[in-house]
Amino acid sequence: MDLYRERLWATPWLFISTLLVIPAVILVFAPINLAVGIVLGIAFYVAFVVFLLATAPTIRVTKEELVAGRASIPLRFVGEPRAFRGDAAVLERGQRLDARAWLLIRGWVKPVVKIPVLDADDPTPYWLLSTRNPDRLVRVLDEARLAS
Repeated sequence: MDLYRERLWATPWLFISTLLVIPAVILVFAPINLAVGIVLGIAFYVAFVVFLLATAPTIRVTKEELVAGRASIPLRFVGEPRAFRGDAAVLERGQRLDARAWLLIRGWVKPVVKIPVLDADDPTPYWLLSTRNPDRLVRVLDEARLAS
């Protein structure tokens, strides 16, 4: 059973802005065959939308582990998480970022949660996760850590 679950879907503006691929492809193929250009433009856009939907990662917290994308970590190795928004989140993703950190970052999701890794055998100092609900993720992680 998931205590927390969030899918990092792309924002609507990304789907809208990529509609520009349709006229771009039509312009390329119009001198050859306009119908082919229209069909390929729509096909390219549909392929891009499918790609965005299929690759949207999920963040889950269960009673035993934190799962972010394809990675997971038992809660016994999870330290006290911290939420960052605005300029602080930009700094965590940029100037303050440790190159050894494990990242699940999406440019269209600005807030992040920094989760220390307590496993002495793991060279990763922390996980940095994009999330639309940083305060809720921190609260659920804290409750799940203390309960385990």
